[in-house]
Amino acid sequence: MESAEIRRRWLRFFEERGHTVVPSASLIADDPTLLLVPAGMVPFKPYFLGEVRPPFSRATSVQKCVRTPDIEEVGKTTRHGTFFQMCGNFSFGDYFKEGAIRYAWDLLTLPLDDGGYGLDPERLWITVYLDDDEAETIWREKIGVPAERIQRLGKKDNFWSMGVPGPCGPCSEINYDRGPEFGAEGGPAVNDERYVEIWNLVFMQFERGAGDGKEDFPILGDLPAKNIDTGLGLERLAMILQGVQNMYETDTLRVVMDTATELTGVRYGAAHASDVSLRVVADHMRTSVMLIGDGVTPGNEGRGYVLRRIMRRAIRNMRLLGAPGLVVGELVDTVISTMGKQYPELENDRKRIESVALGEETAFNQTLKAGTTILDGAVAETKSSGGSVLAGDKVFQLHDTYGFPYDLTLEMAAEQGVSVDEEGFRRLMKEQRDRAKADAKAKKMGHADVSAYREVADASGTTDFIGYTGVLGEATVVGLLVDGVPAPAAHEGDEVEVILDRTPFYAEGGGQLADHGRIRLDSGTVVEVRDVQQPVKGLTVHKGTVLVGEVVLGASAYAQVDDERRRAVSRAHSATHLTHQALRDALGPTAAQAGSENAPGRFRFDFGSPAAIPGSVLTDVEQKINEVLARELDVTAEILTMDEARKQGAIAMFGEKYGDAVRVVTIGDYSKELCGGTHVANTAQLGLVKLLGESSIGAGVRRVEALVGVDAYRFLAREHTVLAQLTELVKGRPEELPEKISGMLGKLKDAEKEIERFRAEKVLQAAAGLAAQAEDVAGTALVAARVADGTSADDLRKLVLDVRQRLSGGRPAVVAAFTVANGRPLAVIATNEPARERGIKAGALVRTAAKALGGGGGGKDDVAQGGGTDPNAVDQAVAAVRHQVGQA
Repeated sequence: MESAEIRRRWLRFFEERGHTVVPSASLIADDPTLLLVPAGMVPFKPYFLGEVRPPFSRATSVQKCVRTPDIEEVGKTTRHGTFFQMCGNFSFGDYFKEGAIRYAWDLLTLPLDDGGYGLDPERLWITVYLDDDEAETIWREKIGVPAERIQRLGKKDNFWSMGVPGPCGPCSEINYDRGPEFGAEGGPAVNDERYVEIWNLVFMQFERGAGDGKEDFPILGDLPAKNIDTGLGLERLAMILQGVQNMYETDTLRVVMDTATELTGVRYGAAHASDVSLRVVADHMRTSVMLIGDGVTPGNEGRGYVLRRIMRRAIRNMRLLGAPGLVVGELVDTVISTMGKQYPELENDRKRIESVALGEETAFNQTLKAGTTILDGAVAETKSSGGSVLAGDKVFQLHDTYGFPYDLTLEMAAEQGVSVDEEGFRRLMKEQRDRAKADAKAKKMGHADVSAYREVADASGTTDFIGYTGVLGEATVVGLLVDGVPAPAAHEGDEVEVILDRTPFYAEGGGQLADHGRIRLDSGTVVEVRDVQQPVKGLTVHKGTVLVGEVVLGASAYAQVDDERRRAVSRAHSATHLTHQALRDALGPTAAQAGSENAPGRFRFDFGSPAAIPGSVLTDVEQKINEVLARELDVTAEILTMDEARKQGAIAMFGEKYGDAVRVVTIGDYSKELCGGTHVANTAQLGLVKLLGESSIGAGVRRVEALVGVDAYRFLAREHTVLAQLTELVKGRPEELPEKISGMLGKLKDAEKEIERFRAEKVLQAAAGLAAQAEDVAGTALVAARVADGTSADDLRKLVLDVRQRLSGGRPAVVAAFTVANGRPLAVIATNEPARERGIKAGALVRTAAKALGGGGGGKDDVAQGGGTDPNAVDQAVAAVRHQVGQA
């Protein structure tokens, strides 16, 4: 049975039994404590924590997940992987243990013709929590599982919590017996290689307190409503249903390994080392495609770094397998072809995904080239100092700063006869991981930070946003915090967070900055609002200062948004939509939105592109945008289901989390996007859009910045003034400026070259005179002199080398020339071979001279350069050099 069919059967089974099918959320977690979604229940977390009331009592999903803590183990074993799909069914106060157990058993054991997976009931073993008699009784008496195939395990294995205070409960796991060829009998308590866990049923019935680890925490009591959270690993079930040894041999991974074999000629099963590499390639390329598909782009931090790391491990392993040239394109194509059966959006976004992946492969090839040069230098330095071990900090720098793979460093260092300080490297890696873990733990404590907001939401409900139709409205104060702490009242001068039951204020989100404005109470109190956020979904918090009077809970309020600022931000947001569509028209669907910021009168828009956008293309895009403005198109918004929005061709932003009902903003017949922001009513209200330029903000991502409306007009007015001044200066028409200015710059460059040539000739003319003035210092010919101030370092060097060449005859010779340029003294010293044989070295002399000048310097034994800060110390520096030469 193909993986796609496993997925279809799962969703159909539960949908037929009253569950709402919830599409997989993006891998980009909608949770500040997570980089990526690591488990199937994550999208449902707000419901389980009580932050949001669930819109359904039963739900099911097949959730995309990524876990990377054990990334180094991927490929070395057949059990570790970074991407997996978690099939889940969820109950929110509906059915509980018996219902969950019955559904699981039926789906697993029903015949294929009846919509089940057709597993042999005799091969299924059950584990329950130590004291969960209720679950054990259901399995034994209601389902009919023999007591000898039911095992009780402890808190570590069969008790679940989120790792923080909140809901928790016992688990019951369903395990499949793969047979005696996989090990000894005894059930999952004895052998988890033979008895593979395929489905975990979590019975959320308790509330836990604070504590560390999986076992050290108190149970505070029962939850008011009991919930069900289950998870079945699709890849593990596919392994069983497809009759293969491990997940790498299932349909969605084996085909990627086969493509890698075609590209390298290395067959899976030929050798352990190559098998490891093939598994790494298959797993990492699939994960990379899924991450890029959800809008992640390679970078040096956060989820971008996760993607970059796994992509580079895959590319590196293809190199180890002997793949020549670029290989990512064909691997990506294979992943999309196989995973597209489950996620059709991958096929629709094929060009963008391929573009991002190829851009990263090209960048990594350059990194390998640069890293090789750095590594070669580090090896040479190690050898020159008599060492044979490459320092751990050097290896860590290559790995952490330049993205150079550690295993490649080991291999290349060994090829050059040098080992690596593995202990030092691993110590630095551990320190880095410890810092990351400490940061993650600190972020987890964010659960406590929003408790006050949750209490308000629980007591008063979410905030009704009325800002789409107006910028003012009556409301009631339902929540109040002073300096982050709940309070019954706030006084003049206090920094406050005010929560209203309804508000026209737009909370920052979707790239749009928050509204500013004022909240007035009937008592005359005034609160200046400077920021608006939603720390808890649906709850709008107004942050500001009490200017006059006292704010009290329950008071009637009048909220008024700064209308001029709102209009300016709305113009920017509508202009962003037009820019997005114009870029897609010009560059294709790969120019997908990767972020934005809509501020008063200006915006920035980030989008996918593997290369810089030519100026001519930007000009065409800008022209198209302004042509649309002139068409005076109406801007409308409507609420649709996600399916309806997709059918209408609405563009969704990668990484955004959308519900079943979405708001679609349409601009005439030109643009249609999912958007929760505020907009103009007609494109004519934008007035003018001026693109300022584009730049790179990361691999495969470009940024356009622009001005809108009056801000764009002011910019063009300033440009016009500058243009008028230039035309007056050059005595030409505006269209002649490029040619005239280019001609002037050419003449200026020629003149500078001529001046430089005359200056160099003048300096070198002094060479013969200086050589003739050489004095004998203890048997060494010494020229030590100050030349004309303003001489450049390059010219001074040429002069010194010229004089040294003139001091022939086989006797030791030293030339030291000094000058002052831009108020700072400069020295260049050169020695010939006889002088160096006597022990006189240019580097040592320069350090002596530079010390006298109040600075530093260095170089090789034959020529060196230095400088200082005291231009009055040149004579002392000359004397110091003369003295040191005399001592040789």
